[in-house]
Amino acid sequence: CIIQQKQSNPNCSQYNSTTMAGPAPLNKRTIVKKRTKKFARHQSDLFMRIMNSSWRKPKGIDGRVRRRFKGAVPMPSIGYGSDKRTRNMLPSGFKSVVVNNVKELEMLMMHNRTYAATVGHSVSSRLRRQIIERAEQLAIRVTNANAKLRSEEDA
Repeated sequence: CIIQQKQSNPNCSQYNSTTMAGPAPLNKRTIVKKRTKKFARHQSDLFMRIMNSSWRKPKGIDGRVRRRFKGAVPMPSIGYGSDKRTRNMLPSGFKSVVVNNVKELEMLMMHNRTYAATVGHSVSSRLRRQIIERAEQLAIRVTNANAKLRSEEDA
């Protein structure tokens, strides 16, 4: 099991909870991943064309992997799933919601200790500034608050 949680270090301001912008998460649980390696496609080590491909379920009638023989490549199964309480959770303890405008941001008003806003990729810098300004008023954490923002002298 791999545990993904930053230990608090008093010397480092990155981990210090007093310097973080926005609210603290409602319940900060330790995120335990049962498996962090990606599942390798069967025989992907033998063929260059499928070297980095995603998992595909083996369909052959005699396949060792499909029949789960000892020593064969592991197949994904429901047992590798994450804890329901920490599923889709960021290391900060929040769950991420993509926001494209101010109206979508205001849906998170009552859930600002559970969800953090992530400003969408295609949002302009003008709208992005409005979203971040409104998020500060509503005390909503924005995961990518510094993206696409340039100071006045750079523009």
